[in-house]
Amino acid sequence: MVAEAFSGVFWMRPVFWVTVAFVVFFVLFGRRIWGIAVAALDARGEAIRRELAEATQLRREAEALLADARSRREAAIADAKRVLESAQAEATRVAAAMAADAEASAQRRERMALDRIAAAEQAAVHDVRIAAAEVATAAAQQVIAAGLTPEADAGLIDQAIAGLPAALRAA
Repeated sequence: MVAEAFSGVFWMRPVFWVTVAFVVFFVLFGRRIWGIAVAALDARGEAIRRELAEATQLRREAEALLADARSRREAAIADAKRVLESAQAEATRVAAAMAADAEASAQRRERMALDRIAAAEQAAVHDVRIAAAEVATAAAQQVIAAGLTPEADAGLIDQAIAGLPAALRAA
């Protein structure tokens, strides 16, 4: 078979014509095909460069956003700490104020209780004085009624009437 392929006239063989057609095809259309292939590869390469540049830009933006987010987080943490410290200070102040108010309220209640006790004592003393005056009046009335005669009674009345102008001027 190999001997047949190389024996005789080579241009009569189909392999020769396929090879010639292949060479002629590439001579005629090779530059165009090569240009189209190179242009496609160049376009693809340019697209890849653009995508890489875009990815680089996106990465820079993402890093900037990450740095911004970190700084915001740190600022938020610092703000939260300040708010917490402020709240604790406010709670301490409110607790102290409430303790002072409770102490003042207890003192007011104690003072009110002492005032009520003093008022009750005064009322009791007043009631005792009234009762004593009533008892003394009743006793004096019994003593006077038992010991006064109508003539002595008339003398006392005359004496009281005579001293009335001097008592009115003194008042």
